[in-house]
Amino acid sequence: MSKLLSALENEVQIGALLFMTVVYTLRLIWIFRFKSGRERTTAAGSEAAGISYSLMNVAMPWAMESTRKRPWFYAQFVIFHLGVVAAITATFIIPYAPALFKVKAVVRLFQVIIGAACLVGLLRFIRRLRNPTLRLISTADDYLSLALMILFFAAGVLAVPNEYRKAEWPIAIFFGLTAFFLIYVPFSKICHYLYYPFSRYFLGRTLGHRGAMPPGMKGKRTCLPSSPDGGGSR
Repeated sequence: MSKLLSALENEVQIGALLFMTVVYTLRLIWIFRFKSGRERTTAAGSEAAGISYSLMNVAMPWAMESTRKRPWFYAQFVIFHLGVVAAITATFIIPYAPALFKVKAVVRLFQVIIGAACLVGLLRFIRRLRNPTLRLISTADDYLSLALMILFFAAGVLAVPNEYRKAEWPIAIFFGLTAFFLIYVPFSKICHYLYYPFSRYFLGRTLGHRGAMPPGMKGKRTCLPSSPDGGGSR
């Protein structure tokens, strides 16, 4: 293994990871500086139930109209994010547990998952180009982030066998992209996952407090008794 590849797999990746950690830590410190507002109305439901439902909504495709009508979009979402997890995991297995990728079945499993995610990325990119509505709301970062993810997945498929004795360039490209992502992601749209728990927490708390929960959910009250001044239900 060349010194360049060794550095990319270790020092460069660790340095980029530390950089991301510092940026995210500063972001979180900034977020927690804001005081959380509270509802001033009488509770019509359970905040805890609302928070739980909101946070788990991503794992309940039946709860969203868009995924009920178009389940393939949810399948794409799952495949894409499984590919992300597999690719990131591979960046740690290759330098620190290479024996795992000597098992052909494991290599094939990672390649199938990452390759499927790459295909989904391509389909999403084409859809964004062809759909007039998506083109209208898309920014340069949307296209760049998606294009980079496609390249990252493609490089991951080639790098997973970890056959550096035959050719180092697939692994070098994979770890080069990994280091770039670790520095670029905190400033791109991809960092949405950092804010997801906060947004879902506050949304769920608000809707739970107001009793705006699906039928059958614990703590839900769809309406209140009429008020003395003749007001109707909420």
